[in-house]
Amino acid sequence: MSSGSTAHRIVVAVDGPAGSGKSSVSKSAARELGYAYQDTGAAYRALAWWCLDQGIDIQHPDSVIVALDRFMYEIGTDPDQYFVRVGGDDVTDAIREPRVSAAVSAIARIPQVRAQLTSLFRAVIVASDRPGIIVEGRDITTVVCPDAPVRILLTADEEVRMARRSAELVGESLQKTAEQLQKRDRQDSQVVDFMNAADGVVTIDSTHLDFDQTVHAVTELVAARTT
Repeated sequence: MSSGSTAHRIVVAVDGPAGSGKSSVSKSAARELGYAYQDTGAAYRALAWWCLDQGIDIQHPDSVIVALDRFMYEIGTDPDQYFVRVGGDDVTDAIREPRVSAAVSAIARIPQVRAQLTSLFRAVIVASDRPGIIVEGRDITTVVCPDAPVRILLTADEEVRMARRSAELVGESLQKTAEQLQKRDRQDSQVVDFMNAADGVVTIDSTHLDFDQTVHAVTELVAARTT
């Protein structure tokens, strides 16, 4: 598959910072549109989980690169039957553990990892049997699917993103959540610009929108761009 190719289906590319609601909004929008859904961040998390499980030193890029050849990854693209598997093991919940969250940025900073996973993401798009697919992550509009007919930067004010993420994490204080969110954004911004919309990318700011309104903004834009 050539760089940025979207095959013969509608691809909706969604970027945005941590806590912007990319995953939940994209999944719900895909459900409403009858599209498939791909969470690309899950692949980085799954690789981080697998490296930790295998005792691979994530601080040594060469070790991670060598291990990539043994990384067996599957993801469900049906928004109603979402799953993540590594080597046949269901890790849907395990990849959200704090130890994985702490390790994923080190994995994502390795250029060879990003290149290989980008090829994987494009393969998942091609394999989809639905009329469209929403693909969300950090560099989807600029690297993975730069030619997608619908490209969105989903964002919100930092305070709003922190509050929303804190509400999702039971037992986590707002201060701790803010520190984690800011740290992740700082680390990931060294690799890709996910805070500013590239040319042709539509910004949807959900600061003053509730969840349903944000989903509607996405589906309305998709309808306008694809009919």
